[in-house]
Amino acid sequence: MTTIDDILATARTRTPGQSYAGAVTPQEAFALLQADPRVKIVDVRTNAERDWVGRIAVPDTQHVAVQWATYPGGQPNPQFGEQLAQVANPDEILLFLCRSGVRSRHSARVATELGYANSFDILEGFEGDRDGEGHRKTLGGWCKAGLPWVGA
Repeated sequence: MTTIDDILATARTRTPGQSYAGAVTPQEAFALLQADPRVKIVDVRTNAERDWVGRIAVPDTQHVAVQWATYPGGQPNPQFGEQLAQVANPDEILLFLCRSGVRSRHSARVATELGYANSFDILEGFEGDRDGEGHRKTLGGWCKAGLPWVGA
């Protein structure tokens, strides 16, 4: 049986040389959410992405939204740190989620710099990478893994 400590230990090995704690698969993120109430997903996608594409379906106490970039325009969110402080505590395990795993890495790094030592990237993100036809949700990510989510 895989424990929380096992998942986190494996996650820490996936990001050598990075400042943030590690990286988890979508399945590992879901297992952590189910096992420990101190775990939170920080969805860093834009409000538009969550509204138009979908959201993970986990308890509100374990799912918070802090945009990494603003919509429209895609400019960095100047209040990222302040907004994170309003919804997360430094002792919690924070799992950062974006569309495909790029913004979540940056968010985990910045959160670590702000004092959130247990900041992890969720590999593949919510939708995963594009397939050969340009579609998402077919090559990885939370949705492809069959984890709970609700459409827009």
